[in-house]
Amino acid sequence: MSKHVLLGVSGGISAYKSPGIVSRLKKMGIEVRVVMTEHATEFVTPLTFQTMSNEVVHVEMFNQLSNMDVEHISLAKWADCVIIAPATANTIAKLAYGIADNMLTTVAMATKAKILIAPAMNTNMLEAESTQEALRLLSSRKNVEILPTAEGLLACQDVGSGKMLEPEEIVDYILEALTPKTMEGVELTVTAGPTKERMDPVRFLSNHSSGKTGYAIAVEARNRGAKVHLISGPTHLPVPRAIDFIGVESTQEMFDAVERVFPTTDVLIKSAAPSDYKPAHYVDEKIKKSGGENMTVEFSPNPDIAKHFGNIKGDRVVVGFAAESHNMTEYAKKKLKNKNFDFIVANNICEENAGFGSETNHVKIFSADGGEEDLPMMEKTKLAEEILDRVTENLKS
Repeated sequence: MSKHVLLGVSGGISAYKSPGIVSRLKKMGIEVRVVMTEHATEFVTPLTFQTMSNEVVHVEMFNQLSNMDVEHISLAKWADCVIIAPATANTIAKLAYGIADNMLTTVAMATKAKILIAPAMNTNMLEAESTQEALRLLSSRKNVEILPTAEGLLACQDVGSGKMLEPEEIVDYILEALTPKTMEGVELTVTAGPTKERMDPVRFLSNHSSGKTGYAIAVEARNRGAKVHLISGPTHLPVPRAIDFIGVESTQEMFDAVERVFPTTDVLIKSAAPSDYKPAHYVDEKIKKSGGENMTVEFSPNPDIAKHFGNIKGDRVVVGFAAESHNMTEYAKKKLKNKNFDFIVANNICEENAGFGSETNHVKIFSADGGEEDLPMMEKTKLAEEILDRVTENLKS
């Protein structure tokens, strides 16, 4: 069933960012309707939002009733989440003190859905005692969340806090608000990305893992209410908010980080691609070539993170990954058994759009009880949902 988001737009210059929120949500298959204050229409036209949402934009309080549907009540009931972006000082004050004198504030008063408020205003207005009092009052309400503001150059040319978050950041909060809290009380650790095994100050051994699947799992678990530890090797991905992020470089550092959080972990998901071997000797100075002769590098084994913690898992749920270039099923099943996983997610890295760095993946999931599922090609964010659905079932059993 599609989720419903009601976007409220009040009259601030940051309204120019709000169509980006609609665009992102629509691409995710989420239905969006828009309510604007009269002042907001001076910055962005209702036609812009109507075109992007494919829905009528609501501005006037006293439009003629259609199908005897009282708009502010029907919109309030329709919404699964209300996001007000931008929320000006004027609108924030009205919401705090129950002044329902336009369509936006009236709908907000009538809804029982989660309300997210994204402030946007001059720094002095944000820091004013009246605004801070209104924000404190709103944040004390169980269905209201105040989003942070960013710092930087404001439209008034002042520099400070008060900038509205970017659309992609706001959508992240919306997705969290829309996600059922099926993992509340669960502590989850996920490893992600590659590791680097240094040989000298210039060279290292690594691989092409992007970390995208592990990061997607961390975000989805957070959205479901879990306490999340994300232990990541070096990637170019932004650090997700509201998680315990632990950055590491080597396989040994990743092992040590897992060991620290393992005692309180309920679920361990090993999506990282740590190096199996490391140079046996690190050289403090750059190794120079010597007359074109062959160079031999001696390697020593790294700790097997997955096997070690799989063997001492107790009643924890442990999920492994197998990125293979051939004999995928054979190797995945062997790894599943040898490392004592509850299930393993396997993919063929040679398949188009299913290897390292891609936005999609095609996987098979093998379970310790003999189950085998071949999932269709899908976005890695969707794959994260599929994996956590199975984790949740394992936790129940």
